[in-house]
Amino acid sequence: MKRILLASVLACASLGAQETQLGAEIRREFEQLQSGCSGFSFSMIADCGQVLFTGQPLHIAVGTIAPQNGVAGGLAFVSHWTPNETWRLSWDVDAVASGNASWRAGAYLTAVYVKRRALTVSSGGAPAPHTTLAVTEHPVFHAYVQDTSLNKVGFFGLGQDTSDVNRTFFGIREAIVGGNVVWPLIPVLNLSVFGEANGRFVNIRGSNDSSSPSIQQLYTDATAPGLTNQPAFGQFGEGVRVRPTLAKGYVRLNYSFTFQQYVASSSPYSFRRITTDLQHQFPLYKRTRTFLANDFNGPDDCSADVTVHKCPSITRNFEGSFGLRFLLTESFVPSGNVVPFYFDPTIGGSDINGVPWLPSYQDYRFRGPNMMVLRESFEHSIYGPLGVTVMRDDGKVTLLRQDIDFSHLAHSWAAGLTLRAGGLPMIYLLFAWGGHEGHHATAIIDTSLLGASPRPSFY
Repeated sequence: MKRILLASVLACASLGAQETQLGAEIRREFEQLQSGCSGFSFSMIADCGQVLFTGQPLHIAVGTIAPQNGVAGGLAFVSHWTPNETWRLSWDVDAVASGNASWRAGAYLTAVYVKRRALTVSSGGAPAPHTTLAVTEHPVFHAYVQDTSLNKVGFFGLGQDTSDVNRTFFGIREAIVGGNVVWPLIPVLNLSVFGEANGRFVNIRGSNDSSSPSIQQLYTDATAPGLTNQPAFGQFGEGVRVRPTLAKGYVRLNYSFTFQQYVASSSPYSFRRITTDLQHQFPLYKRTRTFLANDFNGPDDCSADVTVHKCPSITRNFEGSFGLRFLLTESFVPSGNVVPFYFDPTIGGSDINGVPWLPSYQDYRFRGPNMMVLRESFEHSIYGPLGVTVMRDDGKVTLLRQDIDFSHLAHSWAAGLTLRAGGLPMIYLLFAWGGHEGHHATAIIDTSLLGASPRPSFY
């Protein structure tokens, strides 16, 4: 793979011989490859890996494309353009494929609006104003087109009372075309509003996996709404997000409230959804990073700042924190309508976006239009990027909103290793237990680089 990347960089370098901005980026990356990947030492491995997997404009793209579909690999291209003092533009293009012939390809455009600060002149003698160091939030616009095909997604039926013996698999292809905007309003609270507009085009197919039946062998439209008909959807969303830091940095909040509308081109599949996501981080050290996504990045870009197109370096500082998260998703369905099963959130193992929920259960184990999860977690570094984590999840899914409560929750514990190497993909290696269906080992590589904005959700 290193040879492929070097050959690609050399080919691009010949095109950028006039030393344009892109040509300069290609030349610098080639120089980094030469210096970082020569010789042999532990530091060389880290430096070479960081260039190979995060370098700009070209790097190796890897990630768990979706549970049960393996780790996908390919190439990603990232470039930046500053047309004037007000706008910062960047774009990502990537394509990856996994061993079971699942794949994803996408193109992502990010535009950051940098407000020009007014210059003021004052007479001498006045002391310099007090300044504080803080990350400046800017209005950010994203546009994207993404097409994904997965050959193996689990379906056990709808609701919390399903049985694991009724497991089936299906294949899905979803194309998403759209965009979103994040606009900061109140800096002292780090409060922003956001909106999105997406076209979603889904195709459901059977699965030829020999370990379980294909979905159409056990289920129908009555038990899996949307199984035989998948109309095009216009999906819109509005919300508010607040990320204040309290108690001198030892309490970090990340609250978001989202209202979404799914408008089908044919009835009866239109519905609305409200999601409440309350995340809390309690760092043990002030230097502990937040690892929140940077809106000014695309999914393949881990730049540390709007103007600094370089990923965070590997650190050996001790980092650790406790976490608490509450996630609630509620669907509002007009009389006579249903939520297509492929737009239902899931808990158990990992969901289709690669997020582990109740990891002691099988992937996609519980599926329903309404979901609630409570997570307590702890993570601490051991050496450099390597760390340990422990987490406990309690959650449930329901068919009706009024059934969402704290009774009859499914439970799960998990412990394992994490890898957070600067801008490298975040990796989880977990062993989970505590549910009523045995234990489960999970390996997850985040599909977005650390510090990058997430890809569009599958649902």
